[in-house]
Amino acid sequence: MTGAAGEVVVGLDVGTTGVKAVAFDLGTRQRSIAIREYPLLQPAPGQQVQDPAAVLAGAQAALAECIATLGGAKVAAISLSAAMHGLVALDDRCRPITPLVTWADGRAALEAAELARDPASLDLQETTGTPVHPMTPLAKLEWFRRNDPATFSAARWWVGLKDYLIYWLTGTLVTETSSASGTGLMDVTTRQWSALALQACGVDSSRLPEILPTTAVLPLRGDGGLTASLGIAAGTPVVVGAADGPLANLGSGAVDVGIAGLSLGTSGAIRVVTHGPHPDRLGRVFCYGLVEPLWVAGGAISNGAEVLRWAARSLAPATLPGEPGDPGAHPADGVSADSDGVVMLPFLLAERAPLWNPDLAAAFVGLRHHHGEAHMRRAAMEGVCVQMRLLLDRVDALHPVTSIRATGGAFRSPLWKSLMAAALERPMTVTGDEEGTALGAAALGLLAVGYSGTLGEALNALEYHVRDDPEPEHVDPSLVAAFGALRDKTAVLVDALARNVSATR
Repeated sequence: MTGAAGEVVVGLDVGTTGVKAVAFDLGTRQRSIAIREYPLLQPAPGQQVQDPAAVLAGAQAALAECIATLGGAKVAAISLSAAMHGLVALDDRCRPITPLVTWADGRAALEAAELARDPASLDLQETTGTPVHPMTPLAKLEWFRRNDPATFSAARWWVGLKDYLIYWLTGTLVTETSSASGTGLMDVTTRQWSALALQACGVDSSRLPEILPTTAVLPLRGDGGLTASLGIAAGTPVVVGAADGPLANLGSGAVDVGIAGLSLGTSGAIRVVTHGPHPDRLGRVFCYGLVEPLWVAGGAISNGAEVLRWAARSLAPATLPGEPGDPGAHPADGVSADSDGVVMLPFLLAERAPLWNPDLAAAFVGLRHHHGEAHMRRAAMEGVCVQMRLLLDRVDALHPVTSIRATGGAFRSPLWKSLMAAALERPMTVTGDEEGTALGAAALGLLAVGYSGTLGEALNALEYHVRDDPEPEHVDPSLVAAFGALRDKTAVLVDALARNVSATR
């Protein structure tokens, strides 16, 4: 079944620093997009949090603007995507009593390290499909139990960003399989909260929301003026949706065996779709749900394009690639391959894959007097690309990768595209869809409300099938050789850095 003219499905993608609401018209196949941004706050070193009220305000404003452009078209569904690994405590009236502790927050490094040293961590990783790391709500809950026992006891509910969004829109406090699979608290076999994980952090399952399938549908609540502010009727279907990582694969079309989805935004990730969960006991890659029977296996680096934004803020004021007024030029364009000997180890945030070592800190190595801002910027980009290649190698060892479909605003920059293609040495196609995650959410939404019988049909209904894929990115052989040497150099430097960290503990 396909949608009628005048009907739209809205994909609401709520991320780390902003929200996109994208309406896909099922009749004209046109798209309308609204974006709002909000800050990622750092109340203390190593902490990265969000104000839940600011996130909801951004989501409401983006939804209202998007729907206002529809000319009265019927909203067939609102389908949700949200960033993974966040944690917020709610009181008995579902009001936040903490900020949203995001995936980037590193406060639980000590707790994660102790969990990882416990022999039971192997069972934890195999049971939950999630590597033991400070990003996980599992480690964050243990941090609260040790360091803020008053809040730990006072919290009636512990929930994630997606769960809070669902509650805001529907008045029902639940989560879904995809987001729950990234908490380190869910048993991927039973799709329920894991007794082993709950024992590790001291939380009873009664303080966690019920886990629903990603295709579950709830009605938009009609109280509190929400429907009036959004301009749609109470009872409009709200599809609980999935986490942003798995939905990025769906939105980019990376759902076939051997095709990896790559996303590069604040962070970066490489994932492949598998049939059923395939958790890695050694914690080298994660395993997160999409929609039965499809799961995604892969990894995410904490330090993606945000490393270049940091360099722009810290080294000199400049327009970033893709920002308004930028014609595509980049201050690092004229620097030679390998940044004239400058290497950046880009660990500004507690690193996840492929190293899973949150103690590593960022460093520039090889600086000389003649080096300047452009060398350091290019080194930042190359450092990110090297980590993505290391991640690809780790994923490829378990789930062979033959080609890559890449998404993300960073790829508006030709330099990012050329560097990443050379570093990965796989046919890499940039899909051009910055709204790819919202597209994935919308496709899942069409499946959930019965407008499509399969995800493929849903993507077709959203005009995905008529877009001609661009040719794979050209790969410069000299860049490939330069990255080979840079990977070897980086491996030596990272090993020295890790030994230094261990020696100074």
